[in-house]
Amino acid sequence: MSKAHPLELKKCMNKKHVQGILWGFDPFMNLVIDKCVEMATSGQQNNIGMVVIQGNSTIMLEALK
Repeated sequence: MSKAHPLELKKCMNKKHVQGILWGFDPFMNLVIDKCVEMATSGQQNNIGMVVIQGNSTIMLEALK
C-alpha cells in the first residue's frame, strides 16, 4: 500500500471506537493506525497518537474516503 488511507474503526471487542490513518496491516489483520482519536460514548475525543490494534479485536472497519 503506497498511500495512507483515513479509516474509522467502527467497533472493537472492548466496545471502543477509534478513528485515524491506516498506516499498515499484516495477514492477521493487526492494524497500525496513526493520528488515532478515541471516540468516547460521551462525545469526548481523546488523541492517542499511533497505535497497534490486534486483528482479533476488530469487528468492523469503514473507509472515510
